[in-house]
Amino acid sequence: MKLLNDFILSINDFIWTYILIAMLITIGVYFTFKTKFVQFTNFKEMFKLLGEGTGSENKDKSKNEISSFQAFCIGTASRVGTGNLAGVASAIAIGGPGAVFWMWLIALIGSASALIESTLAQIYKVKDGDNYRGGPAYYMEKGLKKKWMGVTFSVLIILCFGFAFNSVQSNTITAAFASSFNTNKLLIGIILTILTLIIIFGGVNRIAKISGILVPIMASAYIIIALFIIVINYKSIPGLFKTIFEHAFGIKQFVGGGIGAALLQGIKRGLFSNEAGMGSTPHAHAVAKVKHPVEQGFVAMIGVFIDTFVILNLTALVIITTGSRTTGLTGAQLSQYAFSTLYGKFGEIFIAICMLFFAFSTIIGWYFFGEANIRYLFGAKAVKIYSIIVCICVALGSLQEVELVWNMADCFNSMMVIPNAIALVAL
Repeated sequence: MKLLNDFILSINDFIWTYILIAMLITIGVYFTFKTKFVQFTNFKEMFKLLGEGTGSENKDKSKNEISSFQAFCIGTASRVGTGNLAGVASAIAIGGPGAVFWMWLIALIGSASALIESTLAQIYKVKDGDNYRGGPAYYMEKGLKKKWMGVTFSVLIILCFGFAFNSVQSNTITAAFASSFNTNKLLIGIILTILTLIIIFGGVNRIAKISGILVPIMASAYIIIALFIIVINYKSIPGLFKTIFEHAFGIKQFVGGGIGAALLQGIKRGLFSNEAGMGSTPHAHAVAKVKHPVEQGFVAMIGVFIDTFVILNLTALVIITTGSRTTGLTGAQLSQYAFSTLYGKFGEIFIAICMLFFAFSTIIGWYFFGEANIRYLFGAKAVKIYSIIVCICVALGSLQEVELVWNMADCFNSMMVIPNAIALVAL
């Protein structure tokens, strides 16, 4: 197992260090300039379109169609997961507070990439029975006329989201519950698997309805509890941003290699969290019924904003203002400790419950992304087999070592970003 972990780490280090960081920043900046800074100049329009997605223009859609807001919830469900609690905590523990700055940056410039990929998903979507489906594989084949590229992407995202990333989610849930309630990991894994089966066999409409309920509730509760901790620790706020910027650009960090660690961890965990330019969330935005394709591009940018500048930011601020980053803890345990500094045992329990809701909603969202590509490759007949394999991964992931699961997720993540980035620039 150690040999496998070391091999995966070597692949990760090469791709992230020499390819992905430069690629993601370059295309993000390119799209930002080409769209005339759309993520800043059309901020109000984004939220206006999201509000319309819940309104009267959707009353004439059939019961089998997905609204703009429901598509947003599926996309946000996939974004707001363990990356916002465990991922950001790991980034701060390993890369220091400076990692937060690089998470901000990758989200700001990545928003433009999210606009492009989600708009393309709408343009090249296909009718599938009563619903639509689409995503990078579809715009690679129909837009670029490169079916081989679509097939490559589909295989990678199925391995990445359907299997590896869903193992990460169940792993983090069981770790959090074991820490807070001393529960048996296998038992929690079985419960997660059963719940996953019940929802995913209900199809895209059930996934959309569950996401539309879970996302607003879990986000609202987390924001309120986290904000209260930050307000209580208001004396730490003046030096908070100074600490973040010092660790992102400081001389001491430069000499000690800290800037490199902060940058690498910030971009890796930032991408894992907001998924901008990765090619995942376009699958959700492709299924929405909208008047114009770019509407879903705008809605996709809101998802990046909420993920990074609201949920992820709150986790980072809680960890830093409470002084928890120096405890030696990492991942979900660090987030739990930070919340427990004010709320005691309730803080640990609250994070464990948030992990359950955040990660479970992500599991069903990521399942949906994989399913769209299973249908692309093999047709509807293969969906049930895929569903069963996903549930097995959810169960097994709850028992695996965290480091190996995270590294496998990073590996598949990095490999699938490359063809999507190439396609976005080409189109």
